[in-house]
Amino acid sequence: MYIINAGVDYRVTPLEMREKLTFSEAAVDRAMVTLNKKAHVVENIILSTCNRTEVFAVVEDREAGQQDIIQFFADWFQTDSSEFMDYLRFISGEEAIRHAFKLGSGLDSMVLGETQILGQVREAFLKAQHLKTTDKLFNELFKRVITFAKRAHKHTAIGEQAVSVSYIAVELSKKVLGDIRGKHAAILGAGEMGELSLKNLRGAGVSDITVVNRSFQRAQQLAEQFQATAATMTEISEILAQTDILISSTGATDVVLTKEQFVPIQKKRNNKPLILIDIAVPRDINEAVGELDNIYLYNTDDLQDVADENMGARQEAALMIESQLEEELSSFRDWLNMLEVVPVIKALREKSICIQERTLKSIYRKIPDLDAREMKVLQKHTKSIVHQLLEQPIKQVKLMGTEKQSEAAKEQFSTIFGLEDKLLDDKEK
Repeated sequence: MYIINAGVDYRVTPLEMREKLTFSEAAVDRAMVTLNKKAHVVENIILSTCNRTEVFAVVEDREAGQQDIIQFFADWFQTDSSEFMDYLRFISGEEAIRHAFKLGSGLDSMVLGETQILGQVREAFLKAQHLKTTDKLFNELFKRVITFAKRAHKHTAIGEQAVSVSYIAVELSKKVLGDIRGKHAAILGAGEMGELSLKNLRGAGVSDITVVNRSFQRAQQLAEQFQATAATMTEISEILAQTDILISSTGATDVVLTKEQFVPIQKKRNNKPLILIDIAVPRDINEAVGELDNIYLYNTDDLQDVADENMGARQEAALMIESQLEEELSSFRDWLNMLEVVPVIKALREKSICIQERTLKSIYRKIPDLDAREMKVLQKHTKSIVHQLLEQPIKQVKLMGTEKQSEAAKEQFSTIFGLEDKLLDDKEK
């Protein structure tokens, strides 16, 4: 079995391509089930956020597994693989395992130490478990990833201030407008990103905030938590005519706001600047809107410069987490290697039990007058002999599992004890 990771992220993949390769929240469950039906895919977890799409998979064959994932992407997004192959990154083995730990800890995020990603990883893992697209390998790996990330955020400076893309969006608005405490802000979308944006605006001292959502009930629920105003999409033009900052993060698959909608809004504003920060992927606001005078449109890629500022303390904490990661990787590697020798130990025990049972049957045939007590004594003592004989070999094969040449040592062990046929039978079952 091989662990592989396939993904596109903000570092090397243009936003236009990330939009094409994004799984909607409603579709990701079905996507994981579909991927698990591929011939060489044994387990999988899909993570899709505003900055990345990641597929983690356990495959029977590395090359064939990669081809399965490529075909899955092409089929799911209805495109030829040549469209995305320049951007789709594959890593495998320990590199993929390391990436899972760094991803969960926020070390691979646009915002170093981002706390939101841990929740997203956890949610993706729980979904996959519920859908039964994970098994022994990923259940163990991602439990360790989540535990490690929680510990890292709790015990290092990287978790002293919860930052996210939403936080950086608010920081960007402050950088453009200066003091935003007296400004009117609007949040488009009442999901998790919208809620975080609302929290960060409140933290920055903004008191006049409107939550806009297709469902007025959801907008009202969120607005009431933060003493904000609720509105529906039918009121968006009136709201944008008065607001200074809009942070948009809906789950829509198509553009929500167009250039045509902003032309009459622009006239009502009398050249007053409007900051639009679109942190949704796919984007909510058509990029042509940014061509209008006094309207400043930013997307997730524009947040990178702000995210890079004042990160000294977080970078120091990141180095500390990296060093702790080595120990975690070593521990998981030992568990993985031990998992690989379990079939050998099982085969050795089963062979020994078969020998014991054949020996007892032979004794019973040769001494047919044994009573129940005598048979029980013989069974107990022959079993004890087997256990004593197996104790040292089993200790040795467990040690072999932690060695660099574990595969060769395992084969040698199997040959010495004549376990090849038994292992082959178990594998075919």
